[in-house]
Amino acid sequence: MSDESALIAEARNGSAAAFEELVRRHDRSVLRLALSIVRSQEDARDIYQEAFLKAFRSIGEFRGECSFSTWLYRIVTRLRPARARRDGPRPRPSRAAGTGDPDHDGPGAAELLADTRPGGDPERMLAASEMRRRITEELRALSDRERLVFELRHDQGMRLAAVAEILETTEETVRNCLYRAHQRLRAALADLKDAAAPARAGPPGLRGLRLPGDSEPVNGVE
Repeated sequence: MSDESALIAEARNGSAAAFEELVRRHDRSVLRLALSIVRSQEDARDIYQEAFLKAFRSIGEFRGECSFSTWLYRIVTRLRPARARRDGPRPRPSRAAGTGDPDHDGPGAAELLADTRPGGDPERMLAASEMRRRITEELRALSDRERLVFELRHDQGMRLAAVAEILETTEETVRNCLYRAHQRLRAALADLKDAAAPARAGPPGLRGLRLPGDSEPVNGVE
């Protein structure tokens, strides 16, 4: 079966096989979003499991007013504050603590800057690695809301309207939040202007983010 709406209908009627297929189709994006939010492999896996368990239990409430992926993302984004209240406050990681290690920080938009192609220019690889490390640190210094909006826009490649739908807010609110995140990153990474040029030739993991020296888009956000 390939039609997702048919899978959803079967899952709502109690088909475990149909729900398993929905999980298979969306598991990577849900885990990636969870990693974007908590920056911990262990916590992300917990949220991933909780999200699909909650989705399984409440699939009958899904009415198709938004896409299934949007519905799943809403579940994920709501679980993080719930876990924070349950587990108690955690110390905010300092900027100096950033390692850029995906086993600890989780994959993010910054990872995609690395040029790992065989025969790559060592200087370009070093510059990309340094930028990746610095961006990882600065992303962790953003507020939870700013980081989530940034990750949905750049890591997941979503349009602002889709991000607003997931977070159940206005597109203008999302635009302003993303603009603040961009401004903070540009200010923090100003000294890496020269290193930014070779990284732009790499994978488009930071679509829409103009690094220091780039022209500004209208209203600060594409």
